[in-house]
This record gives sequence, structure tokens and C-alpha cells, in this order.
Amino acid sequence: MKPRGIRNNNPLNLRHSRDTFKGEKMSTDKDFEQYESIEYGYRAAFVTLHTYLTKYGLNTIEKIITRFAPPNENNTGAYIATVAKYSGVAADEALTATSGDKYILIVSAMSFVENGVNADILQIKAGFNLQTKITMQ
Repeated sequence: MKPRGIRNNNPLNLRHSRDTFKGEKMSTDKDFEQYESIEYGYRAAFVTLHTYLTKYGLNTIEKIITRFAPPNENNTGAYIATVAKYSGVAADEALTATSGDKYILIVSAMSFVENGVNADILQIKAGFNLQTKITMQ
């Protein structure tokens, strides 16, 4: 059976929220959003990370993951270490809204942590291209 995040087309397992994302569909999952396609799920991930950056000042993997996967629910330290290792981006490296190449790698690594399977980089890039909040330098 496919992992829940993949079945829901929500590879980062974004929880239900007041926000409505492009491509979001009525969810049959009691905890997590569902999207029309995996690409829209990745789009929602990038938009969420842009919100983390601009609204909360979360500009490093360490800061992002501490909010995204808090210690009261997760092994946050292991999550941070895995994302840094698999993305090749240092846990304390400062990101900006023009760090698209690094965000793509980070989202890929987060998807791996959330689902236990390697993400398809072409799907991630397609999701990136569906949004305009984070750009390439």
C-alpha cells in the first residue's frame, strides 16, 4: 500500500487548516489535506514554506522543521538531520524567497521523511512551477 501522503497527493502531510490551496479537494482524510494531483500537493508545500519564511521568519531547515514537526509530536532532531543530509543544505543555512533550487531539495527530503520513499524530482519541480512565491535566483 502507498504511504498516506502519496495516496492523498499530499507528500508533506499538511494538516487541515483554514487555508485553501489551489488544487485542494474535499478531503476524506480526517487529519490531512488532499489534492487533485501530487504536483498540487507539492505546490501547497512550497506555498506553506514561503509563509513560514515571510510570516514567521523561519529561514533555515532547523527553524522550518522545528515548527513543521514539533518535538511534542516528532523526533525533530532526527527530522532536521535527515533533511539536511538528503538535501545537501546545512541545517542553519539562511534561505530567501529566491532560494528555489534549495527549497526543491528540501521539499524532496521532507517528502522522503514523511513517506519513507524517494520523491520524484520531476513532480516536485512541476509543483514548484505551479507557484510564484519562491523563485530561482
